[in-house]
Amino acid sequence: MAIRFQFNKTSLNDLNKQLKVRVKALPTIKNKESALRLEVQKAKEHAGRLAAKLERLLLSYTGMSQLWNEFEPDLISIKDVKISSTKIAGVHIPTLDEVLFDIKPYSLFDSPAWYPEGIEILQNLANTGIEHEFYLTKMNMLDHARKKTTQKVNLYEKVQIPGYTEAIRKIKRFLEDEENLSKSAQKIVKKRQQEEEKQ
Repeated sequence: MAIRFQFNKTSLNDLNKQLKVRVKALPTIKNKESALRLEVQKAKEHAGRLAAKLERLLLSYTGMSQLWNEFEPDLISIKDVKISSTKIAGVHIPTLDEVLFDIKPYSLFDSPAWYPEGIEILQNLANTGIEHEFYLTKMNMLDHARKKTTQKVNLYEKVQIPGYTEAIRKIKRFLEDEENLSKSAQKIVKKRQQEEEKQ
């Protein structure tokens, strides 16, 4: 990225301000990147634990597969998933608050005795599956934000700060050279005037 500048004091002041802003912001951005990296790792681990829990739950209920043939599929359904938003290192992330189920009325006398337990099993499976999906989404959103923050850190560290520093150096050299030339020209003019006065 080429930094545009002019060889004058106004441009020098502008570049100094830009450099100061970036140097001051860099530690904050680095801290944000570290925090996001940690949160991504936590979300990944939690999603892994939930996936393993879901797998264990599904395996533990495979012996009951014959009973599920008696179960009415429309007896339980997900009514609503309540979510809120939390801010992690400046990034808004959806958070699962509660999964609401709609359970249709059924006769305790005419239905199999295991129906209440079956409903509880399905609720537990659905809760775990939905929470797992939320953590995967959280992990992906945080990772995306981390990548963007890393790009910004690299832009500041490797491109803009060195670029502004180099541009400032060039302007200072130019202004110094210009000042030296001006002083030399003044000396020459003064010397000529003195020589003319002597004649």
